[in-house]
Amino acid sequence: MPLHAGKLQSIAVIGAHADTGMISGGGSAQVDPPGSKEPKWQDEIWFPTSPLQAIRAKEANLRVAFDSGANPASAAELASKSDVALVFVYQWTSEDMDLANLSLPENQDALIEKVAQANPRTIVVLETGTAVTMPWLDKVSGVVEAWYAGSKGADAVANVLFGEVNPSAKLPITFPISVTDLPHPQLQKPPLDGMGLAAVMKTGEAKPTFAIHYDEDLKVGYKWYDAENKEVLFPFGFGLSYTTFRYGDLKVSKPEMSGHGQVTASVKVTNTGQRDGRDVVQLYVHQQKSRAAQPVKKLIGFKNVDLAPGQTATVRFTVRASDLAFWDVTRSKWVVERSPFDLMAGSSSADIGRLRRAASPRPNSEAMPWASAQTCRLIIRAGGLPCLGSLAARASDALCRTAKARSPASTSAGSRSRGSPASNIAE
Repeated sequence: MPLHAGKLQSIAVIGAHADTGMISGGGSAQVDPPGSKEPKWQDEIWFPTSPLQAIRAKEANLRVAFDSGANPASAAELASKSDVALVFVYQWTSEDMDLANLSLPENQDALIEKVAQANPRTIVVLETGTAVTMPWLDKVSGVVEAWYAGSKGADAVANVLFGEVNPSAKLPITFPISVTDLPHPQLQKPPLDGMGLAAVMKTGEAKPTFAIHYDEDLKVGYKWYDAENKEVLFPFGFGLSYTTFRYGDLKVSKPEMSGHGQVTASVKVTNTGQRDGRDVVQLYVHQQKSRAAQPVKKLIGFKNVDLAPGQTATVRFTVRASDLAFWDVTRSKWVVERSPFDLMAGSSSADIGRLRRAASPRPNSEAMPWASAQTCRLIIRAGGLPCLGSLAARASDALCRTAKARSPASTSAGSRSRGSPASNIAE
């Protein structure tokens, strides 16, 4: 990726409804599709935005054929006769329901496997509302996460696929390798006589009759994968781009601050690619010593930066003592401890580096109630700042996630596979 229409003769568009629409999430936030009646509760709604038509519109001389994927053998045959295969798959979610697992429904994983076997130049477009597992990831050339893309979703996805838009957004959640990596891999269901209103009205006192115990404490989202040292498929904050970025020279304006002070952290970002691009610079903090349980690291800031090829910009963050605080349950107040802290900047929760500079604690002469009148000490670690460039991006309603781009008919945008370093982060 991106695809170059002038270098292609044929594209196979495969997937249920890929000729007519893209799916929408359900629930109380459901938006009525244009020209249709108000849907019923938990109806699966497909917006009339056709990926097939949007792709055909990119090049008049490009032969674009469609297969619903209902017969995987037929879809694979079409893929084998095409330069590139685009497989549109979906997972519908809604308020008032849970997913049994993170696999694609309707045998769609098997469809992708079959198509990719026939043509390794296969790109998968995900229409999902959450993470999905991808047992076929190493067999395809790219993955685009379109989410629930809305009434202009097909145009947005086509613009990303053909490089008219350079994607730049980042994953707001972690994609695990397997459901067994989740803190609660088994779906907990209420008893049959505790469904619906009976779950809270059984005694007539609006009290719950069914409970789920969440015992991961602070290990929520990416903090879970970090603490449990679990490798992930795609980490929180991850995304690719049709250009690349380099990070370096992470600094703080001063190595110390009082319990209610602030410092400025800055990092230089350079566009090392051949086209304009945007990256989302992320700043994380790690507390080296604490008397309380702390996450391995936590996100305390992020900023967009737009760069032309070869351009370098300095991205600055204000780091306040309150960003380093935690809620002390024994004292019922926010506390900043006297401790070394590491600041880490990068393009995702996995692609971060540190810079170390020694600093010594200083007594805090200005008391602050929530900070318990303590001083926090910043230590910035020295070293390189690795950054894998980013392609996860929003083009109108679509986000693009490219795992690999090895098609000879396309230009590589970078890669991210299961074998990537296990920095283990999550939502």
